[in-house]
Amino acid sequence: MKYFVTGGAGFIGSHLVDRLVKTGEVTVYDNFSSGKREFIQRHLSNPKFKLIEDDLLNFERLTASLKNQDVVFHLAANPEARLGIQNTRLDLEQETLATYNLLEGMRRNGVRKIVLASSGTIYGDTPVIPLPENYGPALPISLYGAGKLASEGLVSAFCGTFDFQGWIFRFSNVVGQPATHGAIYDFIHKLLADSTQLEILGNGKQAKPYLHVSDCVAGILFGFENSHEPVNLFNLGTESHTSVAAIARLVAEEMGLENVKVNFTGGERGWPGDVPQVRFNIGKIKKLGWSPRLDSDSAVRQSVKEVVRQLAAGESLCRR
Repeated sequence: MKYFVTGGAGFIGSHLVDRLVKTGEVTVYDNFSSGKREFIQRHLSNPKFKLIEDDLLNFERLTASLKNQDVVFHLAANPEARLGIQNTRLDLEQETLATYNLLEGMRRNGVRKIVLASSGTIYGDTPVIPLPENYGPALPISLYGAGKLASEGLVSAFCGTFDFQGWIFRFSNVVGQPATHGAIYDFIHKLLADSTQLEILGNGKQAKPYLHVSDCVAGILFGFENSHEPVNLFNLGTESHTSVAAIARLVAEEMGLENVKVNFTGGERGWPGDVPQVRFNIGKIKKLGWSPRLDSDSAVRQSVKEVVRQLAAGESLCRR
């Protein structure tokens, strides 16, 4: 099997590559806007592994690179929803247009299978209920969520028009090592700079399901291997949730810090476009036979331990 992984040098993508190289040939296509060469360093000498450093907006290079591939795992995107506030074209280019280029490049090369990393942000600001995949209408409140929803639509359209087969996974918040952003990452670095106080965006009551990256990759592969519809859509997350304030406490505990003064910026949202309360219904993939190994609190705690342990060993935040 020949796997083509966009964003394969990123946080989730590099973990997926670790699994895929055990069963086939892997080509990673990454522009390194957020991914890091260190995350895939150990594969560079593997004859079954190939790295192409370029952007998905380079349509000619992308199309040529897709020749003779069997399946595409599309994880490349703007990695952080907040970035779209400063650059409103970012999600249009790195999600919507990038996904179109990829699908059209696949069509021209006769590649018909695509796995898309989407997001729970597509649902928008919803009631505090476990959201099933058929909840709607989907009305995202961030440009990031809008880009993901547009990408889902393009995948579905290519499946319906050109006989593609698609797998769409709507992730909850994915945590673990080597993180490049997110609450755990931010809190640890803030406390490294000043161990006496911690600023938290919003009121700290924001609560979402957190999924460990090992469970995320396991869920992707399980769904891909065990669902066979033209379009296969799954929520991928945990049924429990964790508050931002709880994450801050866990970080302080694992760093051995006491009496940290917490300063909340106020408001129910961390930033414009943030969905403060998210709950996931994962019954669909559970019925197929998969459940996450760790619940939300356990995923957060393990992730904090991983990052703090790495720092205590005097290493960088990069997985060797």
